[in-house]
Amino acid sequence: MGVNERYTQWKTLVPVLYDWLANHNLVWPSLSCRWGPQLEQATYKNRQRLYLSEQTDGSVPNTLVIANCEVVKPRVAAAEHISQFNEEARSPFVKKYKTIIHPGEVNRIRELPQNTNIVATHTDSPDVLIWDVDSQPNRHAVLGATESCPDLILTGHKDDAEFALAMCPTEPFVLSGGKDKLVVLWSIQDHISTLAAEPGLSKSPGSGGFPNKSASKAGGGNDKRTKSPSIGPRDVYQGHTDTVEDVQFCPSSAQEFCSVGDDSCLVLWDARAGCTPVVKVEKAHNTDLHCVDWNPHDVNLILTGSADNSVHMFDRRNLNLGGVGAPVHKFEGHNAAVLCVQWSPDKSSVFGTSAEDGILNIWDYEKIGKKQDSTGLKVPTAPPGLFFRHAGHRDKVVDFHWNASDPWTIVSVSDDGESTGGGGTLQIWRMIDLIHRAEEDVLVELENFKSHILACERIHLLGDLLENFRCF
Repeated sequence: MGVNERYTQWKTLVPVLYDWLANHNLVWPSLSCRWGPQLEQATYKNRQRLYLSEQTDGSVPNTLVIANCEVVKPRVAAAEHISQFNEEARSPFVKKYKTIIHPGEVNRIRELPQNTNIVATHTDSPDVLIWDVDSQPNRHAVLGATESCPDLILTGHKDDAEFALAMCPTEPFVLSGGKDKLVVLWSIQDHISTLAAEPGLSKSPGSGGFPNKSASKAGGGNDKRTKSPSIGPRDVYQGHTDTVEDVQFCPSSAQEFCSVGDDSCLVLWDARAGCTPVVKVEKAHNTDLHCVDWNPHDVNLILTGSADNSVHMFDRRNLNLGGVGAPVHKFEGHNAAVLCVQWSPDKSSVFGTSAEDGILNIWDYEKIGKKQDSTGLKVPTAPPGLFFRHAGHRDKVVDFHWNASDPWTIVSVSDDGESTGGGGTLQIWRMIDLIHRAEEDVLVELENFKSHILACERIHLLGDLLENFRCF
């Protein structure tokens, strides 16, 4: 099935598959998307920050965009509203709030868990940039505009940092990897403490972030600083033999982290044990590794995604000092390189994967080995563990992020500008809860409302249809 045919079929199923979906055509491609803090809660919608990058063609500067997003609550959106969207339109649910003129492309965005108004960005240089988005002035991205001034520059890489970037869940630490084959660790708490001791600096009201050297308001104006402060690394870790593509902290320890790279290796590090690998899995995949994530609910489980189209799940208890150990499972549901993996914050066994095939798959490893119901319909058998496919993008899904404030809600971006008449596509979506809830609960609800749902003559027919749609 071709991409256009698959997309057309997917559109017809949107009212059945989704509780809510917002489609937003981007002016410029975005390489990264991240949820920020929740700003307001209301009866039917919540308002939340959203961080995006804009990768331009040089006619205007590259930017880091801070948007305000209205997130519709579960079971509020009407099916007819969900199904009526225009690929070439910009969603009213996503509104640009502030623009930061970024020095170079924004390759990766990561927010600080202790204060999600503070974000780190990677660009096409060795530096990692730290921004307090509340205190940064709003800028107009026009040709010739001067770059915004980062609140802090992290130095230490010897070559471009590119994509490997992570923030620690427990401490204000930043982790990065790059073309120099290094993994570099910084503490930005040291910087905050230093600035707090300097006279004449004040924080942005309510931000809890860095002291604000410019008094510019969000509505406009230029940052008056001419030079950003910079700090060197806390430690530098050597063990990869090629570009480090992704890094991730252990959710329960600021001292433990992992990295993957183009050398096909998964490396586990412990800062207390020095700057060399604790465990190095030499052949985590058969080719380049693009992404890694550490389970926030079970710190023994680590996911890796690769150019070999697969995702591997490792149990670190099975890995010895020599790095010998096979993945506990291989997930094969993509037809192209996997670009992003992320565990769900809502259920410990669920995770998402996105790839160059334009698909964002949702998996549950607890479903592996369970017998699938026979439907009698001619649909492909789903790979073990796969229970939902988001096929709303028509080119590679370069990034996605689960929403920790609104359960089962995901933002995803794709590089499909030629298909949409714009720069790419951003989608915010939430699958219908009948798909991920416990089967016994779903059957009870369907039985109670069977006379009102799709005019089905028999309730088990609807159950069969949903079972097939789950792995469309």
